[in-house]
Amino acid sequence: MSGRYEPDTILGRAVNEIEETAIAVLLGLMTIITFINVVLRYGFNTGLIWGLEATTFLFAWLVLFGVSYAVKVTANLGVDALINVFSPSVRRVLALVAGAVCVAYAALLLKGAWDYWANFANFPQTTGRWFPTGFEEMKRTSYRGWYEVVDIPMPEMLRWIEPIMNEGEHYEKIPRFIPYFMLPFGMALLLFRFLQATWRIWTGQAQSLIVSHEAEDAVEDVAHMNRGD
Repeated sequence: MSGRYEPDTILGRAVNEIEETAIAVLLGLMTIITFINVVLRYGFNTGLIWGLEATTFLFAWLVLFGVSYAVKVTANLGVDALINVFSPSVRRVLALVAGAVCVAYAALLLKGAWDYWANFANFPQTTGRWFPTGFEEMKRTSYRGWYEVVDIPMPEMLRWIEPIMNEGEHYEKIPRFIPYFMLPFGMALLLFRFLQATWRIWTGQAQSLIVSHEAEDAVEDVAHMNRGD
């Protein structure tokens, strides 16, 4: 049972619109590309060469958006049988500890995501084993903006990035830093959602990070059936 999210700040509303619009667009694009590929394959014995790779990237983007969306609407499953034994004040402290752990985990994921993506975009990776302590010195082999994906052709409208990222050389396929950008962006969004959820617990607007329990869903479904809803 997920909760309904209502943003109460300008930043919250902006991020919420971007997130939900992106999820809808990605799902729509995946459906359209897959449908066209099926028609071409079985109707004309051909297909979009880049279709499979494109839908794979779109699905990965959808999953990464979905991770933060699930935190936002508190749709993650949780077991609180032990926590409910304690008093409300203790439960609040435990919820804050859980929130702090989740924030630290998201920060680690963000560092790892940035370090994986950075060199593909000709940016430096961070230093530090666990948390960033600075940026590495770029070496000749650190510049990997020339790496391309396998099948997706380079759109003409993106040719303007070639002088910036590839020393003026033409891309035949789109550079990897474009689809891979979702890694640090998705982890930054996840970190934002965990910070937001922890703040709601701190200010008393929420009691925990999750409100999703399969047993409660089942009980509610039975109650609706008994009422004839």
